[in-house]
Amino acid sequence: MQHEVQTLPGTLAPEFFATENAKSTIDDWRYEMRREMQEIVTGLFLGPFSACKDTDKLHKLGISHILCFLDQNEFRLFRSTATLANQFVFKVVEVFDSPMQNLIPLFPQSTTYIRDVIEKNGKILVCCNGGMSRSPAFVIAYTMETFGLNAVQAYQYVQSRRLCINPNETFRSQLGEYEPIYKARQINGVPNPADSHEQQNRRRRRSSPDNTTETDPKRRSQGDILDTGSAMDI
Repeated sequence: MQHEVQTLPGTLAPEFFATENAKSTIDDWRYEMRREMQEIVTGLFLGPFSACKDTDKLHKLGISHILCFLDQNEFRLFRSTATLANQFVFKVVEVFDSPMQNLIPLFPQSTTYIRDVIEKNGKILVCCNGGMSRSPAFVIAYTMETFGLNAVQAYQYVQSRRLCINPNETFRSQLGEYEPIYKARQINGVPNPADSHEQQNRRRRRSSPDNTTETDPKRRSQGDILDTGSAMDI
């Protein structure tokens, strides 16, 4: 399914990037805000995993989904994941904050997942351990592709909403590499590969006798789901 680039709303208007408004207003940022989540665009929140602890606030904000990028060690250490899975549609995807981690194959799937949640009037929190490197990279990719921005514009906008983001150098480079990939796909009318990928996975899950998800860490590759949910296979 091919999705059109959305019209730039409000602060995402083209003139936003031609003025000082594109830069974060340091005076409006407090150090403790790095421990909180911020709404990047309507329905999409970005923050650290610690923001998930305040489930009352999540419910009050109407958050229905949580998409979290963690490595295996972090997943084992964070004991609140079971509680979150009982209250939200909760997905943990294995991603390392490492220069060896390739995010480009994961960007289309994460963008599709976020987009689908918002299109169905849900609200989603995208997080990682600190909310500064891995999860911002995926939110920047979503913002870039959804609103037809270049990598610099998308980075500037997301940083204007959450000042402390700092994707590692490799992730920043990969965002730049992803820009011509998504633009070429849109120009040529090529569907997001995540759409057909998700359809295949749905058929596979329906035909599976036990409808389970692989959880053996020895057989799991980077980008696999660490919980037992089934909404997104990356």
